[in-house]
Amino acid sequence: MRDLPAQVVADAIDWRRQLHRNPELGFQEHETAGFIAGQLAGFGYEVRRGIGRTGVVGSLTKGNGNRAIGIRADIDALPITETSGAEWASGNPGRAHACGHDGHTAVALAAARLLADTPFEGTLRFIFQPAEENEGGGRAMVEDGLFRDCPVDAVYALHNWPGLPLGTLVARDREMMAAFGTFEIRLAGKGAHGAMPHEGADTLLAASQLVSALQSIAARNVSPLDSAVVSVTQIHGGDAWNVLPETAVIRGTTRWFDPAVGDLIEARLRKLAASVAEGFGCTAEIVYERRYPSTLNTPENAALVRKVAAAGGLSVVDAPPSMAAEDFAFMLNELPGCYFWMGAGREAGDNPGLHSPRFDFNDALIPLAVGFWLDLAAAELRAP
Repeated sequence: MRDLPAQVVADAIDWRRQLHRNPELGFQEHETAGFIAGQLAGFGYEVRRGIGRTGVVGSLTKGNGNRAIGIRADIDALPITETSGAEWASGNPGRAHACGHDGHTAVALAAARLLADTPFEGTLRFIFQPAEENEGGGRAMVEDGLFRDCPVDAVYALHNWPGLPLGTLVARDREMMAAFGTFEIRLAGKGAHGAMPHEGADTLLAASQLVSALQSIAARNVSPLDSAVVSVTQIHGGDAWNVLPETAVIRGTTRWFDPAVGDLIEARLRKLAASVAEGFGCTAEIVYERRYPSTLNTPENAALVRKVAAAGGLSVVDAPPSMAAEDFAFMLNELPGCYFWMGAGREAGDNPGLHSPRFDFNDALIPLAVGFWLDLAAAELRAP
C-alpha cells in the first residue's frame, strides 16, 4: 500500500464530508461543480466546465508522452432523506449522498492533487460526471463532445462496494453492470361503485393480474442461462373506499445484459400489457424507455486494473456482475476502459448498502483508492 501524506488524506476526508453535507441532485450540481473546479485550478489543471451541463474536466499534460487516460468520478446525490445520524449528514432535506459519490469525488481530487506533483509522461484527465443516478449524465457528457474536446485512449471509474471487505477489488473482463430500462403502463377502464362492480371495467383487477403476468417474462420467456429482471415498483390507482377507479398506473424497471434479451423483455411486456388489459375490458398505454446499456469492460484494461491492484497490495477477488446499472457504460461504448468495485465494508458495526437512507461512505477507503489511482496513472503513463 502507498504511504500517502497524512495531510492529503485528512483534507480528502474533510472534502468528502463537506460534499456529503451539501448533496445536489443530477444536473443541479452547481455548487459541487464549482468546488471541484476551484480545487483543480489550484492544483494547476486546465479546467473545462459545463460539459454535459454540470460536468467538470481537469486536464494536465507532462513530459513527452502522447498517451492520455481519463479517470471518472460521479458527483450527484439521490432524492433520499438521510437517516445515518452522522455529524456531517445532509443539510439539504430530501437529498443525500447515499451511493458514495461524495467519496468518489474526494478520492479523485486527492489523486489529482498528488499527481500534479508527480512525474509522468502523457495527459491525465479527471472527469467529474453529473447525473449518474437515472438521468444519464455520462451520455450527456459524451453527446456534448467530452471525448472530442478532451480525447483519451482509455477511461476508468471506480465505485465503492460496501458488500465487499475493505481492501478488495473486483474488475471483470466483460459484464460488470446490467442494462437498465423503465416502464409505465397506464390502464384505462370504466369506473363504478364498489358495490356494483359489474357496471365497470376494473383497472385495479387488471393491474393485479398484470403484475403477476409480467413475472412470467423472466420465468418463462427468457432462457434460464441468461440474466433478466422485470420488477414492478409502483402501483397507483383509486382515491375512495367505495369507488372502482377509471385509471391505474403500474411502473417498474427491467434489467438485462444480452441486447436480444432486452428486445424480448420489451416485446413481451408490451404484448402482456395489451392482452391482459383487453381481457378485463380495459386498454393499456405503455411508455417504455431504455435508459442505460450494459457496462462492459475491455478485457485488456480490466487485466491492467487487476495487475495494478495486486501489485499495490489490494486483494483482487472475483464476483458475479450486478443487475444494477451504471451510466459509465456510455463512456465504455466509446472507448476502451474498465469500471471496477473497491470493497468498502466495515469490519464491525452497521454496514448499510448503497442507496440506503442510512448509508455513509467509509472514509477508510479513501487512502486505498487514492493510492490505486496513483499506481494506475504510473502504469498507464509510464512514470519514470
